[in-house]
Amino acid sequence: MALKKYKPTTPGQRFKIISAFDEITTDKPEKSLLAPGKSTGGRNKTGKMTVRNVGGGHKQRYRIVDFKRDKDNIPAVVKTIEYDPNRTARIALVFYADGEKRYIIAPQGLKVGQQIVSGKGIQPNVGNTLFLSDIPFGTVIHNIELRPGQGAKMARSAGSYAQLMSREGKYAILKMPSGETRMILQSCKATIGTVSNADHSLEISGKAGRSRWLGRRPRVRGVVMNPVDHPMGGGEGRATGGHPRSRKGLPAKGYKTRSKKKASSMYIIERRKK
Repeated sequence: MALKKYKPTTPGQRFKIISAFDEITTDKPEKSLLAPGKSTGGRNKTGKMTVRNVGGGHKQRYRIVDFKRDKDNIPAVVKTIEYDPNRTARIALVFYADGEKRYIIAPQGLKVGQQIVSGKGIQPNVGNTLFLSDIPFGTVIHNIELRPGQGAKMARSAGSYAQLMSREGKYAILKMPSGETRMILQSCKATIGTVSNADHSLEISGKAGRSRWLGRRPRVRGVVMNPVDHPMGGGEGRATGGHPRSRKGLPAKGYKTRSKKKASSMYIIERRKK
């Protein structure tokens, strides 16, 4: 996963650092696995803006990604590694032995021609999906289910991973990407390896226009607004705005917003690092 730095021939190129896309093997997606990519512009069904700073952007089509990996004990061969505009990670097109095609999240080190498989009692190789009860201690995993058969919910973005620490009773103890340690049922599935495109966090767009291509509109800071628009607005000159808080007045930067009655708290052994 290499990065590409540009010569400063224009102001937009001066600080631009983007992926070199070395691992991409094709620019033509599988048509049978495409779906229309609907753009909301941050508006709900009545046309009211409910999410700010969203709108515009290049037209995209959604790639249907298999997060369940439920074709157990049927080997599949990796045909392509592709770019997905809807996520930070790369995706891989796999052909199963029975003829079915599916997209999966591509882990780091997955190569075209490599064979992958999912199910019980298989080898813990990169790209294989196993039950947490079968994965060796200390293994780095991603695409982790929260409930059996639900499909992967955690560690899906570029470069993210979790680590299997131990097992207690019917639960596996995992250290999550956030640093949190929590229990997950051993009957849940996870995929071996780290998610691809780990250098994504080092990319620099270089200009505002690249953000607009991605559908991100300008974001106005609260301290430069008027008091009627934001609790941190107003004042003479460049005021700090006092205690940091959201537009609706909820304190930020240290104020805990998690509900004490949240059901999943019983599975969390150690909270995420601040």
